[in-house]
Amino acid sequence: MSPNSFSRRDFLRTTAFSVGGLTVLGLTGCGMTEESDVSGAGASTLTAAFIRPIISLDPHGPSDVDEGTLLACRHIFDTLVRRDGKKLVPNVASKWSQPNPTTWVFELRDDVMFHDGNKLTAEDVKASLERVAGSDTPQAELWATLKDVTTEGPHKLRITTERPLGTMLASLTLLFVAPADKLGEKGFFDKPIGSGPFRVDSYTASDHLNLSAAKKYWGTGSKLKKLKLPFIPENSTRLTSLKSGEVDLTWTIPPDQMESMKGSVDLDISSVPSFVYYFNWFNCGRKPFTDKRVRQAMWHALDVRKIVNSLFKDTADVIKAPIPSTVFGYAEQQPYEYDPAKAKQLLADAGYPNGFSTSLMWPRNMSPEIKSLAESFTTYWKKIGVKVKLEELEQAAWLKRLLDLDWDMDLQTNGVTTGDADYTLGRLYTTDANRLGYSNKELDDILHSARSATDQQERKALYRKACKILWEDAPGIYPVQLNSTYGMRTGIKGFEPSPDNQPVLTRVSKG
Repeated sequence: MSPNSFSRRDFLRTTAFSVGGLTVLGLTGCGMTEESDVSGAGASTLTAAFIRPIISLDPHGPSDVDEGTLLACRHIFDTLVRRDGKKLVPNVASKWSQPNPTTWVFELRDDVMFHDGNKLTAEDVKASLERVAGSDTPQAELWATLKDVTTEGPHKLRITTERPLGTMLASLTLLFVAPADKLGEKGFFDKPIGSGPFRVDSYTASDHLNLSAAKKYWGTGSKLKKLKLPFIPENSTRLTSLKSGEVDLTWTIPPDQMESMKGSVDLDISSVPSFVYYFNWFNCGRKPFTDKRVRQAMWHALDVRKIVNSLFKDTADVIKAPIPSTVFGYAEQQPYEYDPAKAKQLLADAGYPNGFSTSLMWPRNMSPEIKSLAESFTTYWKKIGVKVKLEELEQAAWLKRLLDLDWDMDLQTNGVTTGDADYTLGRLYTTDANRLGYSNKELDDILHSARSATDQQERKALYRKACKILWEDAPGIYPVQLNSTYGMRTGIKGFEPSPDNQPVLTRVSKG
């Protein structure tokens, strides 16, 4: 192997968001280095409180798909490609070409600098890609078909895959580039150096992240001088802080707080349909959830519409597929009918006429309604003889158990960050991914074909089949898709709500 190449381990898996028929995409036209606007009328400090803690600043680590980590990384680091609405556009990569179906060549800007003054080069991109691809973290599955990464000078990179990868560009929107010579340093990600619009001042996991605008930034600099991202675990305290002015912006807003906030002259509410939804996974590798009839029984035992209307009111909708309706590849399915008698019969057919005992875990503070949702499910399941032990865990402990498959049922929210079905379906539900002990060879073939295809209509047809299989196999219960609802002080200008709960705050200013 040459010193500038990297051979991909065979067992990793993939996903993301594809762009069909794309061969060359040129410069965006912003070819001049710009300095951050850290002075003048727009310069100020913004305090923004997300409902989720930021448990890590490592974009390639175990939390690499966590919403809190992604939110932080979008401000600290840069990516080769970024999303602009539904389009994928150049970022650190100024242009790219695809000389053959399995090879992509990226040319990088030559004016991108890390916060310590060193230039970002192709070696940094290569090292970051190798690190995430060679890990056992959730995002590693994006790069299952990666074969080689080769640098061709300081500003050119060649990526080769084992087979066509229609999701290449969208996967790169999640590849945050860090300095190659720092990646192995102990403690580096406690206060990392990136090339993004903000640099890290201080950070304590699950407590706070304080950022300052980078003194020089190649792109459009921040209108803010400081950005503070505190974690306020109690919803009541978080919203009180918004009303008092201690916090300028927060999300998400619990349904039971919406009316009181709408009536305040000091606050604005902004809401968009999101990529975020709930699922209740079954560990399909553990009895009794190895039997599809048991999983279906658990779903039939729930009055999903009544639960959603009661807990979420007008901030969410009943979901009708294993992905939200906002996502490319969504295909509506027939909802499971609330039918306790059918649920009991399915349990009896599966050999559990008297029900069984099991457990349900979820991460604390993931969502305002998550505990109430777990309790509602448990109340319904008790009626068919299923006794459930509830386990509310700190996020780090929950994540470890989730990845170790050390659980019976898992309740959580999930965001389809790329807006494409493959990010969720291809990353989570293949046999190789083994995220919930579920395996369906027919589904594997469909998802692999959808990942490689570049024709969007072909992909839609394949995801229609995939949605149907997952709905009928019921490896999880999919009850609700959420709106992303943001509350802010009336003096906040330039804020754009994001459907993935990861708003970039560089354009925000305080009046």
